Amino acid sequence: MWLADAMLNRMSEQLAWADILLRILLTVIAASLIGINREQGGHAAGFRTTVLVGLAACLAMLQANALLIVEGTEHSGFARMDVLRFALGVLTGVGFIGGGAVLHRGNLVTGVTTAATIWAMTAIGLCFGGGQIGIGIVGTAVAFVFLSPLKALDDWLPRRHRAKVEILTTTDLAADSLAKVLAPYNCEVRFMATRRGTDDRRIFAFDLRWRSHRPVTTEAVAGNLRENFDVLRFVLYEHDV
Repeated sequence: MWLADAMLNRMSEQLAWADILLRILLTVIAASLIGINREQGGHAAGFRTTVLVGLAACLAMLQANALLIVEGTEHSGFARMDVLRFALGVLTGVGFIGGGAVLHRGNLVTGVTTAATIWAMTAIGLCFGGGQIGIGIVGTAVAFVFLSPLKALDDWLPRRHRAKVEILTTTDLAADSLAKVLAPYNCEVRFMATRRGTDDRRIFAFDLRWRSHRPVTTEAVAGNLRENFDVLRFVLYEHDV
C-alpha cells in the first residue's frame, strides 16, 4: 500500500527518509539495468557512468524537493516555476556530457546512441527523484527494450551506405569495372574525377552506394576493392548527402 501510494505521489511538502531511499534505490536499479547493457556493448558511457548520471539527476530533484518552500506561497504555482527550472538545468548540464560522447571522424559520426542514453537516463532519474515512480519505471522498461531486444531489429533493417574510393592505376578505369567486382553487394558506382598521380600513374575517384544490413559489408566492400585494385583511399560516409 505504501509503495503504491509512493508511485502516485508527486513532490511533497514532507519528504520522509523511506521515500528518499526508495527513489535512490529505484534510480540505481534502473541505471544499472541500462548501464550493464551499454557496458557489454563496449560503449564509452558504460555501467558506472550511467549510474552516476541517473543518481545525479535523482539527487538534484530530491534537493529541489527538500528546498521547496510552500509557506506563504501557492504550492502549485511555485512548483511550476522553480522546480521545473531545476530539472531543465540538470538536462542542460548533462547535454555537455552527451556532447562529449559524440565523436566526429571525418564524415563518420559515432556515439549518438550513447549520448541519447545518457539524456534518457537523466530524465528517468529526474522522474524517480521527483516522486513520479510509475513514470520512471515505464521509462526504464521502454529504454531497455529499445537498447537491448530491439537492437536486433535495428541490425536487421537494411540501410544506405556511401563511400568514396580513390584507385591508382596506369590505365583508364571505368565505373563498370568496379561495378563488376562489387556485383555481389549490388553496389552503384559513379565516376567522380581523375588526376595525375606518381610515376605516370593516374588517380581515379569513384562514388560508391549500396544497401546492406549493419553487421555486413563495409569491410567486405573495402577488402574486395583492395584485392583487385591499388586502392589509395577508401572513405566511408555515415549518411547519404
